[in-house]
Amino acid sequence: MSSTPLALFVGLPTPTISDDEFALYRETNPLGLFVGRRNQREPEQTRRLIERFREAVGRDDAPVFTDQEGGRVQHLDAGPWPLFRSFGQFAELARRDFDLGKKALRLSSQAMGAMMTELGLSSGCSPVLDLVFETTSAVIGARSFGPDPDFIAALGREVVDGLLETGNMPVIKHIPGHGRATLDSHKERPVVNASRETLTATDFKPFVALKDTPWAMVAHVVYSAYDAELPASVSPIMHDVIRNDMGYDGVLISDCIFMESLSGTLPERVKQVLDAGFDIALHSHGDIPESEAAAKAARPLTEAALQRIATGKARLGNLKIDVRAAHAEVENMFASALVF
Repeated sequence: MSSTPLALFVGLPTPTISDDEFALYRETNPLGLFVGRRNQREPEQTRRLIERFREAVGRDDAPVFTDQEGGRVQHLDAGPWPLFRSFGQFAELARRDFDLGKKALRLSSQAMGAMMTELGLSSGCSPVLDLVFETTSAVIGARSFGPDPDFIAALGREVVDGLLETGNMPVIKHIPGHGRATLDSHKERPVVNASRETLTATDFKPFVALKDTPWAMVAHVVYSAYDAELPASVSPIMHDVIRNDMGYDGVLISDCIFMESLSGTLPERVKQVLDAGFDIALHSHGDIPESEAAAKAARPLTEAALQRIATGKARLGNLKIDVRAAHAEVENMFASALVF
């Protein structure tokens, strides 16, 4: 096993790590593990799964991510876990009472972050900073705070800071912006034809405002004003736009490479992400042959990526929150404003 982890997250199909999967992770040393709804049944099982992955790769701090935004995208939605509201609902509250909306969102983010940190989860891959319009693909919908980039940035800040305070890594997504995409990048390749001037003034703006966030997830969307052929996640041109024009210097991880916006085999997709200059390829599920093939196509993290990861970790706090009490307080805030 290489002492430097691979620039790769892997996933698995079940709630447990088999002996063969354990051996594969030990041999290949992927940076992290992505767990979904299929992998998480209840707290003790989730903790054991995470501990077993970290034992396999020999790193107690190996990142384990999930999708936990609130609303319809929350993979901790079984067993005893509370259900959290969507960003669209917090936006509605903030439009009625901006200060109350921000307060509720900060507390909810702290509760969600504390819940994940207690389980051993490193991140819920949140918040979504994409704009939403009438033409936006339904894959975004209530995951967005709305169409106003300044409003999105203000609310997104509450999520970023609330998660950091509780030791959970925020990941802004889907940089540089999925909102003008009319197709679902899980199923097709979206092409955004807006001008550079429009994108800079709108879609890019929340990401620039929150460019101090330690991690960002890159969209599988084509921005034809910059690169008419390749989705951002595999485009060297868009890598340079994000790093230079937008000024983002944190960790850049692709959206899941299984999504059909990309082309080629899974190993080819891993190579495309890394060849474009991005730090990490996300292989969020898959069986042993798929994970093995992805690992063979990956390469060790660069020194720059390792430094970005370390810099982000240094910002994690240790605020303790009573998750259920905080969640109940947030619900009371919605009730007081007559928003349900």
